[in-house]
Amino acid sequence: MASGPRAADDPVPAIARTWPVGVRPRVLRGWEPPATVYGPGHRGVDLAAPPGMPVRAVADGRVSFAGRVAGKGVVSVELAGTGDPPLRTTYEPVRASVPRGAEVEAGEVIGTVEAGGSHCTAPCVHWGLLRGDAYVDPLSLLPPWLLQRGPSRLLPVLGVPLP
Repeated sequence: MASGPRAADDPVPAIARTWPVGVRPRVLRGWEPPATVYGPGHRGVDLAAPPGMPVRAVADGRVSFAGRVAGKGVVSVELAGTGDPPLRTTYEPVRASVPRGAEVEAGEVIGTVEAGGSHCTAPCVHWGLLRGDAYVDPLSLLPPWLLQRGPSRLLPVLGVPLP
């Protein structure tokens, strides 16, 4: 029995190995799915990132677009092994350092944050995720260990004296 294309509400595999910018960037605006296809919402997340900061691929894939859209630099990466249609991450405003068709690995620099073209009130990069034409929450790509905030805390071991 053949399976059809995957829907946008199919589970997203937590395959990301890094944040697109920084180590644990501040989320300036989160995912706000629209009620309808053309309704208001926020189809991605805005991550605090100063101009010139490196932007990295969050997972292995192939660059499906690197260029300008409505005056903004945009890079899209089709993620390897994520089904049909595959998941595709988008990053903007980004000055691409990779060409369309390039194979990239998780953590590889794909560009730098551009100074202009952001819709944020503070410098940021907009990170989106799509399956086909449907947007999904890009934070769902991150495994729990990347989403957790704050440093790890070691608990005392019972029966071992404190120094």
